[in-house]
Amino acid sequence: MRAVLIAVLLASAACTPVEMRGETPAAPPVTAACNAESLGDLVGKRASDARADVMQTRSGARTLRWIAPNTAMTMDFRPDRLNVYVDAKGRIERFTCA
Repeated sequence: MRAVLIAVLLASAACTPVEMRGETPAAPPVTAACNAESLGDLVGKRASDARADVMQTRSGARTLRWIAPNTAMTMDFRPDRLNVYVDAKGRIERFTCA
């Protein structure tokens, strides 16, 4: 009987939260590593791989994502990603960083 009681006490102790001591460090601020404002002169131009390289270099983005009409996309936030919105004819409409 004692062994069962000890086992129950040990199991319940494992589920008890441990009190945190001191302050929890704050998460580092998210800084945008992308500058979409520098690409305004490319709006209306035809989308291409060569332009993708230029856009990525000029914006400072680590990744680039093409977004065409009716395209499904993830909603994850990535401040280092350049989103390039294109119309049905493949012309660049706008840019965002996310």
